Amino acid sequence: MTGHRPFSELRKRMMPERRARNVEATKRMLASMALHELRQARQRSQEELPRELKVGQPAVAKLERRTDMYVSNLRRYIEALGGSLEITAPVPGRNREHYQLWRS
Repeated sequence: MTGHRPFSELRKRMMPERRARNVEATKRMLASMALHELRQARQRSQEELPRELKVGQPAVAKLERRTDMYVSNLRRYIEALGGSLEITAPVPGRNREHYQLWRS
């Protein structure tokens, strides 16, 4: 097929600076995702998570709609997606220091 190449092949040809910019852009995008977007990016359904969280599907839907929640609930949700939760606090000042407040 002319003109069709796997992305991995195209990535190999990218300049290192371009790859680094792509990695940073991906990190920013993931950092600003809503929970349901994160779940979808991890290719998980709303029906799969209740089994791991030991709650009903409506509880998962409600959790994804919340704008405020307990850190423990957020930690359990993120861990059910295979991740770990880290909370950092950027503090204005020299070099925009970040203080890690919590890590699961």
